[in-house]
Amino acid sequence: MVNLIWVFLAVSGIVYAMFNGTMDDVNEAIFESADEAVMLSIGLISVLVFWIGMMRIAEEAGLLRGLANLFKPIFKRLFPEVPPDHPAMGYILSNFSANLFGLGNAATPMGIKAMNEMKKLNNDSKAASRSMITFLALNTSSVTLIPTTVIAIRMQYGSVSPTEIVGTTILATSISTIGAICIDRFFYYRRIRRNQ
Repeated sequence: MVNLIWVFLAVSGIVYAMFNGTMDDVNEAIFESADEAVMLSIGLISVLVFWIGMMRIAEEAGLLRGLANLFKPIFKRLFPEVPPDHPAMGYILSNFSANLFGLGNAATPMGIKAMNEMKKLNNDSKAASRSMITFLALNTSSVTLIPTTVIAIRMQYGSVSPTEIVGTTILATSISTIGAICIDRFFYYRRIRRNQ
């Protein structure tokens, strides 16, 4: 559906430019945007590689394992359907740790693996389980301590203080995560009350 929306927007913009006589502006914008996208991607690669390397060092040093053990009691309560030693719990904690450091690209494969493992726990049902819904809400709103991608973009565009957003990011993502958990629990308990 989203693909159709993008195609509709692109085609309607081009058709409008043809009738409005601004096709040269559209062509210029397309090539400038493509050039800027390539340069931005190259700039982001170095920062992401650095932080993924730091995460790998933290993993080898046992920091991520320690972080996972620190959050394990909380996640056992958030995901009661997932056994504590199940691979899904490991992927959930790894995903959370990666998101904590603003590494959404590194967190995505772990999130997909976590969903696959939870689907197995759900007997491969097409309906999402309680844990899958909770995980999706947490993953979407995830607490971020270091927004590496945003810092890299700010550096790329010459921000005077690219790390200035760290405090507000921690505050905003903490509020969004608490909100996601509250809304998830509200609808879960409401459904339970309705089924009684």
